[in-house]
Amino acid sequence: MDRHIGIVEDDVNIQNIVSAYLKKEAFSVTVLGSAEEAWELWETNPPDMWILDIMLPGMDGYEFCKKIRMESDVPIIIISAKDEEIDKILGLELGGDDYLTKPFSPRELIARVKRLFRRTNVQVTQEQEPEKIKVGPLLIYKTERRIFWDGVEQEFTTKEFDLLLLLAENPNRAFSREELLERIWGDDYFGSDRAVDDLVKRIRKKITDIPLETVWGFGYRFRG
Repeated sequence: MDRHIGIVEDDVNIQNIVSAYLKKEAFSVTVLGSAEEAWELWETNPPDMWILDIMLPGMDGYEFCKKIRMESDVPIIIISAKDEEIDKILGLELGGDDYLTKPFSPRELIARVKRLFRRTNVQVTQEQEPEKIKVGPLLIYKTERRIFWDGVEQEFTTKEFDLLLLLAENPNRAFSREELLERIWGDDYFGSDRAVDDLVKRIRKKITDIPLETVWGFGYRFRG
């Protein structure tokens, strides 16, 4: 299956280098010079992954990342001339999956692109038993990755689905934020545990009466 990657970068030299390396690996590539153009592509022909520069004319990469994360968990690799620790943390907490600092090796970028696609494939295609989980009004079809609340289907992103599935499979068990980070984001995640809190907020906003409880000073549990 042809993988489509959107490159959002205003430096023509970097555009050409990254595009050439990706095409050599048989990826389909669309190059965009601004986040505004990238958003138009997202609405018409959304890529399977974004390679996103932070410093862009107009809307910056952080803002674009936030907008994408409101709708999808599509993989995002952030590239930036900034090397401050806080920038890396901010980029990943806003929803980036990986971070590279300029100047970077194109081969390293390709390796990270492939790794992210492999990880995404595992999350989406892995089949687990049983196929269906029911806890009160919550119904989850695992292999179809569909969620129903009180008979009404809910739209969930990949990480929202994974978090709710994990908690619903283990009703009344308290999970620490650290364990949730490791189970949902993977052990190579770089950032603070606030990402878990943000994900829980998004789930609660979608299903206001869901029994997803805070265990103060520790983490979360799904009350069965």
